Amino acid sequence: MTLGTTYDPNNIFAKIIRGEMPAIKVFEDQDALAFMDIFPQSRGHTLVIPKKAGATNFLDADPADLSVLIGKVRRVAEGVVAALGPDGVRIMQFNGTPAGQTVFHLHFHIIPVFENEPVKRHAGEKADIAELEALAEKIRAALA
Repeated sequence: MTLGTTYDPNNIFAKIIRGEMPAIKVFEDQDALAFMDIFPQSRGHTLVIPKKAGATNFLDADPADLSVLIGKVRRVAEGVVAALGPDGVRIMQFNGTPAGQTVFHLHFHIIPVFENEPVKRHAGEKADIAELEALAEKIRAALA
C-alpha cells in the first residue's frame, strides 16, 4: 500500500479497538490505546494508536487529532522509561509500505533501547505472550 490508501475499518488495530482482537493493553482513554507490540524490536516495545478511525498514516491525520495523540505518546513513553529503565528510547512512525508500515491505521512505536542489546528488525519475531504480559504490568504500574 502506498500513501493515500483508503482506510480499511477491518484492519487489525481497528479490530483491537472494537474488542474483536486481543491486545495486551498498557494505557487507554477516550482518545488513545497503547498496547504491547507482539513482534517487538526490543523489550517493552509499545504501540500507541488513536481510537478514532480514519487515518491510515500521519499525513492523513487531522492536525488537531495529532496534537492530542502526541501527548498520549509522550505519556506512554515516560511510563515505558520509568518501568524499564532503558538507556534510550526511539519514537517511530512509518507512512506507507515502502517506509515500513504494515498496519494502515495511524500508530506510533515506542521502542526502548538498551546498551549491549541489539534492536530486532521491524515486524520480525513474535514474542512470548507471558513475557509481554509481565512487561505490560510494569508499564501499567508506572503509568498509574
